[in-house]
Amino acid sequence: MVNKHIWMIWGLGVSCLSAPVLAIALDSPFGTNGIDAFKLHKPPYNLTGRKVAIGQVEIGRPGQFGLDKAVSKNRSVSLAGVFLRNGLAKSNSGVDPHAYNVASVMVSTNKALPGIAPQARLYSSAVGSGKNLGQPDECMSAQHIAGQNGGDIRAINFSFGEPLNRDPRPSAVLDGKALLTMCIDWSSRVHDTLYLIAGNQGKGGIPIPTDNYNGMNVAFSSRRGGIFNKVDVSNLAAVSEGLAVRLAGKEINLGPRRAIALVAPGNNITLLNPDGKLNKVTGTSFAAPQVTATVALLQEFGDRQLRTKRTNWSVDSRRHQVMKAVLMNSTDKIRDMGNGLYLGMTRTLIDKLNKDWFDSDAYKNPKIPLDAQMGTGHLHAFRAYQQFSAGQWNPAQSVPNMGWDYRTVNAQSYVDYTIAKPLQQGSFVAITLSWDRLVELNDKNNNNQFDAGEDFRDRGLNNLDLHLVKADAKEDTESAAVCSSISDVDSVEHIFCPVPTTGNYKIRVQYRQKVNEATQPYALAWWTLGVR
Repeated sequence: MVNKHIWMIWGLGVSCLSAPVLAIALDSPFGTNGIDAFKLHKPPYNLTGRKVAIGQVEIGRPGQFGLDKAVSKNRSVSLAGVFLRNGLAKSNSGVDPHAYNVASVMVSTNKALPGIAPQARLYSSAVGSGKNLGQPDECMSAQHIAGQNGGDIRAINFSFGEPLNRDPRPSAVLDGKALLTMCIDWSSRVHDTLYLIAGNQGKGGIPIPTDNYNGMNVAFSSRRGGIFNKVDVSNLAAVSEGLAVRLAGKEINLGPRRAIALVAPGNNITLLNPDGKLNKVTGTSFAAPQVTATVALLQEFGDRQLRTKRTNWSVDSRRHQVMKAVLMNSTDKIRDMGNGLYLGMTRTLIDKLNKDWFDSDAYKNPKIPLDAQMGTGHLHAFRAYQQFSAGQWNPAQSVPNMGWDYRTVNAQSYVDYTIAKPLQQGSFVAITLSWDRLVELNDKNNNNQFDAGEDFRDRGLNNLDLHLVKADAKEDTESAAVCSSISDVDSVEHIFCPVPTTGNYKIRVQYRQKVNEATQPYALAWWTLGVR
């Protein structure tokens, strides 16, 4: 926690450890019992984030060896660049253990406690603390990071947030209109980078910018029986159930729109401190960077595919909407029994009341794509690699059982993806659709950058729907759909449903209602099981 009257940071609970290093490594949330990212470090994958640039924005920053005394005896976290807002960092200024812990999740090269993407290029900006600093400074910091590495930053981590009581708007609510929230959605589109936001909504949280549309908010899990498979009880996730709940805890999204995208480990995990000693930490602060670093691993693979000119691969693999769809579609929900019907998922994730996906309103109600606590499920880096490596497929031809695409759909129209092989009765299909809210910069000086005194214009969210339909279905989607995700308010749609009868099916992306532009870019990821 940094200056609680100004900023609050999720999850800084630390205590020194003396456990054997080997036990710590085996217990890592980045390994088999967590997100299974370490498998990707090894042959034949050899993915460590090489040459991929990612970013970090916080109140403070990690120390850089050679610049800051705090890390003079510890070279484990190497940084590509450190900044104070949109300028170079000053020696021994703004260095923060919390930011160092977060950075170590991503890029630690310590042999006993390696990060998820130890060879990624991490750029970090400290916003700084002070009464006069706020959302404009945070936006400029994010913009500055997004411009690093020649403007090629694949993901940016936010392990901090703004409380509503510091928002200058009168009677501020989480309606997506806060300056920092609109900045995130604008930057996602113009810089084409995926923002990973730590934090949950609830009473007393740090909710801004968790009401974003174009990034991903990350909740955190704890262990049961050694496996990260339960939404941690301290996650502040609230479900709006009318005025009474909103008055009791107003820090939840206005209306029915859900906040959490997915869950990653965050309870009682061991990380490095600037002095090289070990800390046990808890919070969403340490879950979000696991997703950010997983993006680096996937992007290294994608760039490798581009260099070797692989078929069914294009620069669309770098788009933030594609990463979002891939990560959300490949999560764990219900453990597979070995027959593949649950798509090889490795764990059953349960919420704070010990209920699983099948108990959730997201499973039962097609208008609700995301569970309030779980999003689409638990991050699994290796499954995300499997989803991503299946490649990009054009709906002009039939598509395989697994894949992704980036394309556009026109208003009052739809795009169909016909799956080549019949689907197995009783098997589940996972399909995720992602698209952006359109936020534009009110650029007073026409320099294409956000500057102090400028703001943003919210042009709203076009309404897209997602359906699984029989391959011989006619034009009438409503009667032909086997499963649907038809939220009126979310920027993702997600289907996880059983195939009713063995047969041929197609995925339909439907542009139902135009709010801004008549052509809407989208990303789609799907994972199904063909008949045996």
